[in-house]
Amino acid sequence: MGTSLKGKVAVITGGGEGIGLSSARRMVEEGASVFIIGRRQAILDAAVAGIGGDIVAIAADVSKVADLERVYNTVRASKGKIDILVANAGVQTREALGSITEEGIDSQIAINFKGVIFTVQLALPLLVDGASVILTGSGAAVKGIPNRTVYSATKAAIRSFARTWANELKGRGIRVNTVSPGPILTPLLEQTFADPKVKETYMATVVAAVPLGRAGEADEIGGVVAFLASDAASYINGADIQADGGFAQV
Repeated sequence: MGTSLKGKVAVITGGGEGIGLSSARRMVEEGASVFIIGRRQAILDAAVAGIGGDIVAIAADVSKVADLERVYNTVRASKGKIDILVANAGVQTREALGSITEEGIDSQIAINFKGVIFTVQLALPLLVDGASVILTGSGAAVKGIPNRTVYSATKAAIRSFARTWANELKGRGIRVNTVSPGPILTPLLEQTFADPKVKETYMATVVAAVPLGRAGEADEIGGVVAFLASDAASYINGADIQADGGFAQV
């Protein structure tokens, strides 16, 4: 256990599983007080039990402003500040051009786009000067992966948010960065593999395109997130950290 985040307060959306869970675990290990946010109470309870230490779970939907206001009221009453904000919550609908639905568009924009905006905007009064804001992007934003029209567009927007907000928040010394994972076999991704043939195709095409020759692990991304949250990353701002095994790099 380290102390690189000792005394820091972190809020992580989508913190119950996958990259969010791994990020929460790493931050608790490094001494932070962590609030994880998610829509499913059972998943959150399991995360808290599994991590232990100074971690609190709050059930909330980032697509609903009222839920986010409730989250930040809880954080304010408990800790009074936020040093680290990780806007990680996201959903993915696998739809190709020609079969894109309104439902698929609405759900992804509500969480991946609107949800990220209000996650950060409503946190502003609690963010300390010099805070670290970390947004979860994706290699899909630049690779043009089939069946990801809407998802990829929302992740491209995340990269734009980081650039804009790094400038808008520079007067407070708040760093805003994006982490863009490559193929990571998280529960979110696994949910899109209802048909085993879909997973087989994904492994043979997307994962096979990774120069390291494998999918990544959520813990590998959690380590990058924890690094960006720490003072060791104090001169990294407005960046897009491509933690993708080379997937979008070659």
